Amino acid sequence: MKIIKPDRASRYSLIATASIVPEQAERDKLLREYLKIERGFDKAASALPSEAKIRILSESKKYPGNESTPESEVMTRELFEQLAKYDTPTVCNAIELWDLRSRTAGYMNEMIQACFPGFPPMVGLAITSTFRASAAPVGGDAYSSMTAQTEIMEKMELPSVIVFQDLDSPIAAATFGEVMCSTYKAFGAAGLITSGTGRDLEQVEAIDFPVFTSGAQAAHGYCHFVDVNIPVSVGGILVRPDDLLHGDCNGITTIPAEIASEVPGVCEEIIKAEQIVLGYVRSGNVTSAGFEEARQACMGEIATLVKRLTGK
Repeated sequence: MKIIKPDRASRYSLIATASIVPEQAERDKLLREYLKIERGFDKAASALPSEAKIRILSESKKYPGNESTPESEVMTRELFEQLAKYDTPTVCNAIELWDLRSRTAGYMNEMIQACFPGFPPMVGLAITSTFRASAAPVGGDAYSSMTAQTEIMEKMELPSVIVFQDLDSPIAAATFGEVMCSTYKAFGAAGLITSGTGRDLEQVEAIDFPVFTSGAQAAHGYCHFVDVNIPVSVGGILVRPDDLLHGDCNGITTIPAEIASEVPGVCEEIIKAEQIVLGYVRSGNVTSAGFEEARQACMGEIATLVKRLTGK
């Protein structure tokens, strides 16, 4: 079977074909091809068949399609520590300057809120899963799929962020509690994001583990994972395995891997440019003419930065 990389219009067809191909190897090839599609593919990701849930992506910590840029050459623990020095709005401001994506893309919407707003920024690579709690799983138990996640985490050299898409509508029960978060932290996770809800929030806060949710619920229902390490839709964006995530009390954003190493330096330059305006308006002696002068100076610094980054 010849695999042809699909355009946007044929992605649903590819997913449907993958779900009915009888040979496991051919089905996996179709799914792998789907997972290689560039950023921006749509809700078809949620239709991935569960047969491929762990096998396709848990073989390696590296996401298929990124072979030309090994994670070890782009991402380091030192880089993550540098990124964590800056708040998420400043990181978003920096990403915008490269003009790689729409200014309204790549960050989660207001449905995803920090449970502990006072925590410092969270930085890590996504380990993604889908979740249900409205009915009992066909097999396994509430925590059976956590082993698949921890096996992935054992292979990772860098901190992860656990990302769940809750498939229940309405949300039936909490995605996580103290046991899950304690386990993830023990295996090196930097935090957790769910489109659903959480519980045991006092206990989770006590272990300094950042979590982001759409709310809280007291019970766990029939909690179980459906798929592990597939693209998921959370907070209005698509999150893929190994996407670089940055989050704080302001929200969550993805950081394109190709610019990640430069983002901390650009954040610092943005802060310096903004200080021109902030320093003026906080001086206690302001005029409209003076404000305009400071604003123009700030924008000039930003324009110079954009030209250096993009050549435009």
